Amino acid sequence: MNTFFASRPRRIAGLVVLAVVLVLAPLVSSPYINYQLSSIAVFAVAILGLNIVMGYTGQVSLGQSAFLGLGAYIAAYGVLHDWPPVLSLVLCAVIPAVVGMLVALAAARLRGLALAMITLALPIVGVPLARRLTDLTGGSQGRVVSWLRAPEATGLANDQWRYYVVVVIAVVAFALAHNLVRGRIGRSFAIVKENEAVALSMGVSPYRTKVLAFTIASLLGGVSGFMYLAVVQYTSPETLTFFTSINLVAAMVIGGSASIVGTALGAAYYVLVPVLAGQVNSSRTALISGAILLAVLFLLPAGLVSLPRRLASLLRRRPQPAAGAPTPDDATHRAPASSTATTE
Repeated sequence: MNTFFASRPRRIAGLVVLAVVLVLAPLVSSPYINYQLSSIAVFAVAILGLNIVMGYTGQVSLGQSAFLGLGAYIAAYGVLHDWPPVLSLVLCAVIPAVVGMLVALAAARLRGLALAMITLALPIVGVPLARRLTDLTGGSQGRVVSWLRAPEATGLANDQWRYYVVVVIAVVAFALAHNLVRGRIGRSFAIVKENEAVALSMGVSPYRTKVLAFTIASLLGGVSGFMYLAVVQYTSPETLTFFTSINLVAAMVIGGSASIVGTALGAAYYVLVPVLAGQVNSSRTALISGAILLAVLFLLPAGLVSLPRRLASLLRRRPQPAAGAPTPDDATHRAPASSTATTE
């Protein structure tokens, strides 16, 4: 994939084609398809944040669902109090980012299982807290909202308008993340991931780098919560569960760790595989999804993003005929002549 888009003309052509597809897709699709495409955009942003802190910086985070749920609750609260959508979006980014930074300031000095336990506590604490704060969250019933209706001047249906809103947010998030990981901050992430002692010797603070990565991941998680409420129009404590966090981590690994393209592929996997598995056998959805997960991990350890590279490697390994050796076609043509000589 990366090899194909290595040259600038191919990269530009690929981006143009992608832009055309993204613009035209909701106009020719059903509301159900638009909902699925919008959901892919939602979880792509959530997985993007997870990939920055885990894939690019090499840290452990099992609490991304907590920031997604927090963003969704902030957006729901804004709808109930008639906040402008732009204000809700900004708060959905800033508040989770602040919370994530505070958690990171305490946890970034830890490693391994200790760090995993800190992030694991976020959804474990978040779910009962959301159920108890009834006035803010709606308790166990959650919040049902109706917002982001299509302006009449656009001539779009609500599902099409919401698709465009979340896709624009996702495209901006991916563009910013792409520039981030390719710049100086991205190089700091890579150095810390590789060796913290080397990072210190080069003047890069592992502590500050980890805090920054956690903060960015939390911000993107909150933004994905805003997008989630825009698409689903509902949020509940179930949004914050540990099960959601684990599925997001699995989707990141399946798509491709430390890969922007892999993030999008992981989001597609996260949304579409359970749907396809349910269509095959609704009572075996989890079993089929697990089998697909294992198959991808065994065949493509580097994720779906490595599939083109894997296929190219297999093609290069095909045995080539030795120099001067007859090809199968040559042997076929020579067979009648040999037979005739024997008969004579």
